[in-house]
Amino acid sequence: MKTLIVVPARYASTRLPGKPLAKIAGRAMVDRVAGLARRAAAQLEQAEYVVATDDTRILEHCRDAGIPVVMTDPDVPSGSDRALAAVDGLGATPEFVVNLQGDAPFTPATHVVAIVDALATSGTDASTPYIRLSWEALDRLRAHKLETPFSGTTLVTDPSGRAIWFSKIILPAMRKEKDLRGMGPLSPVCQHVGLYAYRLEALRRYCALPESRYERLEGLEQLRLIENGMSVQAVEVQPGRIAIPGIDTAEDIALAERLVAEHGDPDGN
Repeated sequence: MKTLIVVPARYASTRLPGKPLAKIAGRAMVDRVAGLARRAAAQLEQAEYVVATDDTRILEHCRDAGIPVVMTDPDVPSGSDRALAAVDGLGATPEFVVNLQGDAPFTPATHVVAIVDALATSGTDASTPYIRLSWEALDRLRAHKLETPFSGTTLVTDPSGRAIWFSKIILPAMRKEKDLRGMGPLSPVCQHVGLYAYRLEALRRYCALPESRYERLEGLEQLRLIENGMSVQAVEVQPGRIAIPGIDTAEDIALAERLVAEHGDPDGN
C-alpha cells in the first residue's frame, strides 16, 4: 500500500452527538465520507481507505455496510493523531497518510487525489488544499466573520506554493484593494480546506511534538508543522458542487439537505 486514506469518526460531539451516524438525505455521514474515500483511492496508485472510530456503534455500522474500519483509542487528541493510530492499529506502513475529516461529506474526491499527487511530487512533509476566493466569496467570508470570527481559515504561500502561514484572520491585508478588484474576478485570498496528506514519518513527528505557541493561540493544529520547520505544500482546488466545509449541527444537516435537493447529490452511490 502506498497511500492510506483515514476517515476519523468520533461518536462524541458536543453539538451533534453520534454525528458520524447522522443521516443526510437518507445516508449516514460516515457512509458518505467513506464513499468519497473509496472513490479517491480508486484514482490513486496502491491506495486503500479505512474509517478510524472510537465507538462500537460506528464500528458495527461500518461492518454491516461493508466499510473497512478499525478501532482506535477514544482519548487521542486530534484527527491526525487518530489517523496515525489507525495506521498502527492496522500494522500498515504506507508512504502517505491522508486525514480525511469525517464530518466533511461533500469534499470532492479530486481534492484528495490532488494533495496526494502534490505530496508525491513536491518532496514536502505534508500537503493541503485551498480555494482562491472570488471577490464575492471574500465579501461573504468577511460578513460571516462579523458573527463568527473564528470560522474560516486563510493561508499565504511562497512562490513555489509552500505554505508560509495559516490564520483565522483574513490574509493578506490589501492596502489597494479597490485597484485589485478592477484587475479580475479573483481576490488574492486563499481559503484553506481542512484536509491533509502526510508522509508517514512526518505524521509521526507531528504527533510526537507538543502543542505549539501559535497553534494554541489560533486553534489551528497545522501551525505546529510550520512552527517546527516542517514543509507544507498548498494545492489550489476548485470548490465542490455543495460547498459546506463541515457538518457540526442539526442546522448544518438541514442546510446540506436543502442544497442536495437544489443541486443534486454529489455522492454517486
